[in-house]
Amino acid sequence: MKEKTNVTEIFGMNVFNDSVMKARLPKAVYKDLKKTIEEGTELNPAIADVVANEMKEWAIEKGATHYTHWFQPLTGVTAEKHDAFISPTDDGKVLMEFSGKELIKGEPDASSFPSGGLRATFEARGYTAWDCTSPAFIKETPNSTVLCIPTAFCSYTGEALDKKTPLLRSMQALDIQATRLLHLLGNDSVKSVTTSVGAEQEYFLVDKEKYLQRKDLIFTGRTLFGAMPPKGQEMDDHYFGTIRERIEGFMKDLNIEAWKLGITAKTEHNEVAPAQHELAPIYDSNNVATDHNQLLMETMKRVAERHGLKCLLHEKPFAGINGSGKHNNWSMVTNEGKNLLDPGKTPHENQQFLLILASIIKAVDEHADLLRMSASTPGNDHRLGANEAPPAIISIFLGEQLEDVVKQLVTRGEATRSKKGDKLASGVHSLPEFEKDATDRNRTSPFAFTGNKFEFRMVGSTQSISDPNVILNTIVADVFADVCDQLEKVADDPKAVEMEAHELTKQMLTEHQRIIFNGNGYSEEWIKEAERRGLPNLKSMVDAIPTLVTDKSIKMFEKFGVFTKAELESRAEILFEQYAQTINIEALATLDIAKKQIVPAVMKYQKQLADSVAVLKETGVDTSVQEALLGDITDNLKEMYGAIGVLAEDEAKAKAMDEDVEKQARYYHDTIFADMSAVRQPADKLEMLVAKEDWPMPSYGDLIFEV
Repeated sequence: MKEKTNVTEIFGMNVFNDSVMKARLPKAVYKDLKKTIEEGTELNPAIADVVANEMKEWAIEKGATHYTHWFQPLTGVTAEKHDAFISPTDDGKVLMEFSGKELIKGEPDASSFPSGGLRATFEARGYTAWDCTSPAFIKETPNSTVLCIPTAFCSYTGEALDKKTPLLRSMQALDIQATRLLHLLGNDSVKSVTTSVGAEQEYFLVDKEKYLQRKDLIFTGRTLFGAMPPKGQEMDDHYFGTIRERIEGFMKDLNIEAWKLGITAKTEHNEVAPAQHELAPIYDSNNVATDHNQLLMETMKRVAERHGLKCLLHEKPFAGINGSGKHNNWSMVTNEGKNLLDPGKTPHENQQFLLILASIIKAVDEHADLLRMSASTPGNDHRLGANEAPPAIISIFLGEQLEDVVKQLVTRGEATRSKKGDKLASGVHSLPEFEKDATDRNRTSPFAFTGNKFEFRMVGSTQSISDPNVILNTIVADVFADVCDQLEKVADDPKAVEMEAHELTKQMLTEHQRIIFNGNGYSEEWIKEAERRGLPNLKSMVDAIPTLVTDKSIKMFEKFGVFTKAELESRAEILFEQYAQTINIEALATLDIAKKQIVPAVMKYQKQLADSVAVLKETGVDTSVQEALLGDITDNLKEMYGAIGVLAEDEAKAKAMDEDVEKQARYYHDTIFADMSAVRQPADKLEMLVAKEDWPMPSYGDLIFEV
């Protein structure tokens, strides 16, 4: 008999959410805290002790003995330090206490996290600060129950050392400029604008026992060797296919854990590649959605262990089949619940929407390089541009309806119509007729308008979605500010504001229409066309990182207080270091596996085959087949061993470049990466020549089909 799950009862049960606060906090305290959360007013320190005590009592009722300031350093994963609620008494016992000071401020060691030179090793002090806009939660594992308090992480001198602080700054910047714009357009009742985000998470599941036999997966998260099996994804039979029972069990438990944490896990399905899956939540505020995505990735890994599985979040764990992304669905919503990216039924008449749309188009065109950088990881370099993900060239897909409206504005100066969706004609009388959307979708577009939001599809599956959203929020705020500056010149005359908004819309669309592309982003023709249009094509992470520290970028980020120049320079240094370190680990793992596993296994098989040839020759049997096979093995082994020597030599050179992180990262990209491929190519050929039982690790077929 199936165990029943009442979703409405368990949803949010481990979250110190609004309903819990309303029930437990004194009315005045609740009202004060609610004002800070909703309006961004300064937190009243006087209420902290009351909130902390009720949070502690609630957590203890849930079985918690410890609390932690849960934060997101520049490692890209979360961090936590557990402190018990205990406080000793004079009689040798303890009280369970938690003060407002402990809630508001923590002090982890700042020197042991990446800082890019912002903190010296001897300068250890850093602070975590309570982010009351993201609710505290209980993290339950088989061995502990901990109260987690989402926090920002800053250095002693105030620089952001985390992913949350810049995100909150960028949200604030966009809120100010978007609200300012709406007021100029006559929407005086709007008090605030928040960004709303939904992050679709792709991932792979493989058998844990097989995973533990693959050193490459253990050390790097991806396979460094592996011949393609007879079948990959070419039949398209895994996508949306029937979910296997073992995976269903994982998904069921994952949903329950996510729902307990208030994560609105909504959609689950098999993805394109074998063993690949996706989970998509319902939209939430940008900050909460970012916290939830970090928490979801962690929960996926933990739940997978229960089912004897390993969850792989790497962008490209297997060569030859699709990798994993994280589609970042982004929109803006007023405090009154109005989605500013909803075009309505007649977009050509919606002046506010068209002005906002034109502003976003301008922002993406002017800062395409930054947006590309925000989706940069070493793993994503394998994925972007392949026939599975958007190309490395940023473009915007608007769809037929909006593209037609834009064309009318650019060519005629006025838009007088909007295309409508036709009825779906299936040709089957018993199937209901319904109206189609006014436009199709484009899965090859990096930045696609999908009805009432933009879907940024380049983001890598391992990434924190803070990075792309910081960029998106800031570049849009920047254009909104420029638009507001122009509108304010005629603000005394509503009619003049309307006319100026119309002219600005036409101007921005005309000057930045080059970024709009509704065609096939995978085609060679588009690469040539994009070059003709002057669009940047940053093919790798190391090409994209410098865009962070251009004069244009520094000026914009400092204007809105999102990053200082020092913070940007530190992040560029960290990204170069992370790239170099990632490829360094992959190179060392390649050498380790090749020398200690593959070469000995091949030599052993080679000897067996040579002995067999000798025995058969003595009996007068034709050994031409065996000798041909032995020759192929010998040739590939020789090629592989030579490539190992080159990789080892170049790896030593790469390590010696550590005084110049950018030069080192580029060497790893240009040289070491090619060296690793040179080792892999003959190794993968050898896998097809050596008997399966003599090959030292599970094959691709074992990993992706036997789950």
